[in-house]
Amino acid sequence: MQNKYPQKPGIDFILKQAFFYWNKTLIFQLMFSIIYFAIFFTSITFFAAKYGMLEQNQALIEAFKISTDAYMQKIAELSATDNSRYFSYAFFATIVFLYPLNLGFFQIYRKIDLNEKIVIGDLFAGYNGLNFFKYIGYFVFWFFIYMFTVQTIILAVVWVIITIFVAPLMFFTDKRIFEAISLNFKALKMYFLEIFVCVIVATFFKYLGFGLFLVGGLFTFPFWNAMIYALYKTVFAEKS
Repeated sequence: MQNKYPQKPGIDFILKQAFFYWNKTLIFQLMFSIIYFAIFFTSITFFAAKYGMLEQNQALIEAFKISTDAYMQKIAELSATDNSRYFSYAFFATIVFLYPLNLGFFQIYRKIDLNEKIVIGDLFAGYNGLNFFKYIGYFVFWFFIYMFTVQTIILAVVWVIITIFVAPLMFFTDKRIFEAISLNFKALKMYFLEIFVCVIVATFFKYLGFGLFLVGGLFTFPFWNAMIYALYKTVFAEKS
């Protein structure tokens, strides 16, 4: 980690770096989103039909027309069924499988820094070899804790911040999960404000495209990865 700077890079510098990487790879942003949502919706549609989720949704609509109590009772009733549980497992498995797709951007951004040629295969770097299982193992761990904290919102934000560098540290330096989290804590001591502001900006911009331009969301949805890499590059000194 960079412990000695003549002047610590400011938030504006990090943001400019993130938008630079994002702008340089717009075609890959689009490809990422198309692949991600194509797999996601294909999988969810298949399993929704397989486990009768459409029928369950119709039952919920009918219950809602009766009363709120009837609606809540129907939710409790349907969520206890085997089909609902199987669908939840399928949904979770789909999200887990898609996670390593994000890591390909780290390789792409590194190639930009090294002035190397970027190829389509770089987008799938997270699926190469046994590291794929390491990445999905981390995401399963991350997601379960996130689901416990998301109801409080604040704790969910804290969890995101204290793990923001885990993925790039695993990808670039082969760190283990808890070793990476430990380094993340050290980074927070020096760069808390920068990290916090960049997380807020990245989250807002990630979904901005869907809210304002609909199709534009296909370009902004993967922006989060550019912000993580710009922060990582600023906080950690690493010889390529």
